[in-house]
Amino acid sequence: MTQVEMDLEKYLSRIGFAGPAEASLDALRSVHICHLRSVPFENLTVHSGGRVELDLPLLYDKIVNHRRGGFCFENNGLFSWLLEKLGFQVTLLSGQVKTKLTGRYGPPFDHVIILVNLDGQRWLCDVGVGAVGFSTPLSLETSAPQEQGHRVYRIREDTGMVFLEWQREENRGPDGDWIEIYKFTLEPRCLEDFAEMCQYHQSSPSSLLFCKSFCMALKPGGRLTYIGRRLTSVTFPSEETGGVLQSTTRELKDEEIPGILAEQFGIVLNAPLIPKDEAITPPPVMY
Repeated sequence: MTQVEMDLEKYLSRIGFAGPAEASLDALRSVHICHLRSVPFENLTVHSGGRVELDLPLLYDKIVNHRRGGFCFENNGLFSWLLEKLGFQVTLLSGQVKTKLTGRYGPPFDHVIILVNLDGQRWLCDVGVGAVGFSTPLSLETSAPQEQGHRVYRIREDTGMVFLEWQREENRGPDGDWIEIYKFTLEPRCLEDFAEMCQYHQSSPSSLLFCKSFCMALKPGGRLTYIGRRLTSVTFPSEETGGVLQSTTRELKDEEIPGILAEQFGIVLNAPLIPKDEAITPPPVMY
């Protein structure tokens, strides 16, 4: 891997972080939400003639210098480097995402997650899981529900596996069903361990990243998502919405998409995008 130094101030400016650059819980929470609000969750390189390689300097150049986003290996890989530079004790973990469209878990190393140890407490960080992601780090020291705005999460351990679960906005409460997001182990990993799965996600018909071109950004009070030839705007429950989640979708023409990406997500691609929204083939192996 190419060895270069990170321009820490430029990275922090990219995500709009203006607080003290120190290894504190307040700073951890702040850089986490700043990253989510500033760096889109997207796979557009895959659908515009490029390939993603897990080389930190390349990821830094893409996300910081060219103001792009990325999928989990990119966003969490680069974010873990930032946390290390800020002085946090960081461990990468291997997760397996449960895909809503197939109802199955992905293979091992399907997803990279960040564990931060701070003052004897363990915190789960993840800036690369998309629409079901949490805004600020979750505590691994409790199995109790952890509320974040209109959403509730919990972390459950079972037979050596750790599960991250959430409740939908309309299903919150003690009697509400818990939906699994992903499962993981606490065995330490390194970014190179995910290289094979990074290539899998760029070429497998069983991968969301290969089957659909998408870009997602967290906005104040909501979320904006581009998939294929559709743009969906979600407004989170609030007093203004009567406590109800609101969603609107509009169809896009191919010639509209570059403008939408530039205006709404701040993304300008170097090569033409081929919009894609195909069905995902369930993987042959159950995990």
